[in-house]
Amino acid sequence: MTGLNSPNKTLERFGISGTDLGIPWDNGDPANHQVLMAFGDTFGYCRVHGHQWRYNTMFRSQDRDLSDGINVAPGVPSDKYSGSPERQPGFSKQIIPAIKWAPTQEGMIPTAGVSVGRTQYVNFMSIKQWGRDGEWTTNYSAIAMSPDNGQNWGIYPGTVRTPAPDSVPGARYVPGNENFQQGAFMRTGDGYVYSFGTPAGRGGSAYLARVPQGFVSDVTKYQYWNGSWVPNNPGAATPVIPGPVGEMSAQYNPYLKQYLVLYTNGMNDVVARTAPAPQGPWSPEQLLVSSFQMPGGIYAPMIHPWSSGKDLYFNLSLWSAYDVMLMHTVLP
Repeated sequence: MTGLNSPNKTLERFGISGTDLGIPWDNGDPANHQVLMAFGDTFGYCRVHGHQWRYNTMFRSQDRDLSDGINVAPGVPSDKYSGSPERQPGFSKQIIPAIKWAPTQEGMIPTAGVSVGRTQYVNFMSIKQWGRDGEWTTNYSAIAMSPDNGQNWGIYPGTVRTPAPDSVPGARYVPGNENFQQGAFMRTGDGYVYSFGTPAGRGGSAYLARVPQGFVSDVTKYQYWNGSWVPNNPGAATPVIPGPVGEMSAQYNPYLKQYLVLYTNGMNDVVARTAPAPQGPWSPEQLLVSSFQMPGGIYAPMIHPWSSGKDLYFNLSLWSAYDVMLMHTVLP
């Protein structure tokens, strides 16, 4: 989907030579139905000073025929429904404001996206330090909101979740927030947005919270699962999926009539689990893509919300090329 050799020609058309994640979600806009996709660290022309680096970027697509890939229309700076929010023609802009609330910040990486009505929400993590493969530390996670289909974003300061008492000067630490540094949003028909959480990196377990759809930006309204729903206490949450869980996505799958999660496990394989409810019980891991099958470092399997029937499509990042690919598997 991205890169020099992609059908979308993202360097020529958007100033993007390398990026990752491509977290897709439905924008919820009946007047102009689209899938929005948030990307992480993004590079442009590498011969330019600074490599045209951006903390994050975004694409939009109306392509429903995924059998031949995802087509991204051209970007138009003044058009909130164009292929990408742009700073200037042919150059995708950074979407989440580069606010520096911590002394050291090496990235502002989207981890999940969801719409409620026509309002868009992205959960992101502020990277404190990159470590070895699959390891990093965070300053905090927080939620950004867009009222105009991803064209402009603002950050809710009250959504900041710090992983330790001294992570962000002046920010209140709440025990348990270290387990919600990244994760996956999932909207269901019961009036809640579900928020899976994991600690920073790819080694932790997955936890679960939910919030009434109208209160996504109010962390005091979240409830946490530990066998029952506990209000406003992230420290009460217990694992719903044992680690290691790396960069997960979640969706209700109408074909399976089950909830579905994808993530990478400790072997760096893409695996799936299913469950009758968001809190589980979750099935054993089912292998979708082996790291031996696709060498180069695969990670972040992100379910496309317009997958239908037996056909499951998901974005997958490849570290060696630093690009995002669209993958397809046929469900049993």
